[in-house]
Amino acid sequence: VGNNVYLRGLIEYSNNCSKNCFYCGIRGDNELNVKYVMDDDEVLEAAKFALDNDFGSIAIQAGERSDRNFTKKITDLLHKIREISGGELGITLSLGEQSEEVFKEWFDAGAHRYLLRIEASDKDLYSKLHPKDHIYDDRIKNLKLLRKVGYQVGTGVMVGLPWQSYENLADDILFMKSIDIDMCGMGPYIEHRDTPLWEHKDILKPQKERFELTLKMIALLRIIMKDINIVASTAMQTLDPHGREKAIAVGANIIMPNLTPLKYREGYLIYENKPNLNEEIVETKIALEKSLAQVGAQIVYKKWGDSKHFKERNKTK
Repeated sequence: VGNNVYLRGLIEYSNNCSKNCFYCGIRGDNELNVKYVMDDDEVLEAAKFALDNDFGSIAIQAGERSDRNFTKKITDLLHKIREISGGELGITLSLGEQSEEVFKEWFDAGAHRYLLRIEASDKDLYSKLHPKDHIYDDRIKNLKLLRKVGYQVGTGVMVGLPWQSYENLADDILFMKSIDIDMCGMGPYIEHRDTPLWEHKDILKPQKERFELTLKMIALLRIIMKDINIVASTAMQTLDPHGREKAIAVGANIIMPNLTPLKYREGYLIYENKPNLNEEIVETKIALEKSLAQVGAQIVYKKWGDSKHFKERNKTK
């Protein structure tokens, strides 16, 4: 994919979540996490900022909900974003498992990329990360539904989980190859004290080792799936101030600057010590341009940066 890097302005729409994943700080049962939902105007202002600053794309992320109030609100926001941007902004969603009808509704409203992370492709490990009502086969079914609807489909895993072996990580890469993903978002597992997995922190690899393992996973995935999009995650920056740049240097090509209003950012702590909670986005943009140049990469503005893999697959249809 060359040395081009594409931006996805991240909008963390809400931390309300119906799920209770054992690793996640915004899990529904975490009463210490104050819930929020962004106002429509705040979402549209963030989208407008992305447009005015030539980001090319945005990504809307939220805790997982499937009630009609939520899904309809997302549909309405997608229509409004498409209207204010004249269809110029690319839109990625990461909003969990939904029905085929909802996926299609959002696709028709303007979203065209969807990230649904598997977190662990091994069934046994997956079951240790989630309550019994989180069904592995449903996750796989949803990934297939997204492809059926027409999305560019992304998934990803956490690296350095409790009980995770090197064989698990190798299988994660082979899993992504086998389902033929278009994009990947993966990062190091970072523990959160308000989650059930916190009690297993003593068996974790050191954070430095988890970071280096993630770099190796990105590099291997780039070798095996040469033309997909790979995100340099914020979690990489959490463990290393230059983590995103190092991820770009070994094969990632997507960065997601946070456009969420500052007042909400502490409410969206999936893991601890998340960076940039008080950093204004203009500062981030300037710093990114300089730091990426040092690793031989450049930001491409005003482009969606769609997956080349997706385009090539659809040429053959």
